Amino acid sequence: MEDIDQLLARWEESYKKGLLTFWALLLLDERPMYALEMSEQIATASRGTIVADDNSIYRAMRRFEDMGLVSSTWEDSATGPQRRYYEMTPLGRELLAQFIRRNIRLFREPDIAERISAVTASQARE
Repeated sequence: MEDIDQLLARWEESYKKGLLTFWALLLLDERPMYALEMSEQIATASRGTIVADDNSIYRAMRRFEDMGLVSSTWEDSATGPQRRYYEMTPLGRELLAQFIRRNIRLFREPDIAERISAVTASQARE
């Protein structure tokens, strides 16, 4: 039988794959970014719970660009070669807004918030 840390790690691994999309689009809604900057910002904003290497970011951005969620432009860098900056499209903004309404704000609903509080409160008592 697996211990709690192993079970949690497996659950989070599958959960986090979908969260990369959320964090990337959430950050791009604020301003355009290049891949390295995005991976650093995702790690910071998610309090270290989501860590994505540059290749994962590039693959995601290619997918998002193919879907019309982001667009990209090459820009000069003061410290080296050109960088590809990604920015959100109107379709990407609409998708993010609808996702937040359907999946994130749900946790603010009183009955769900109460259930979450009950679980965390019972863990604190143990």
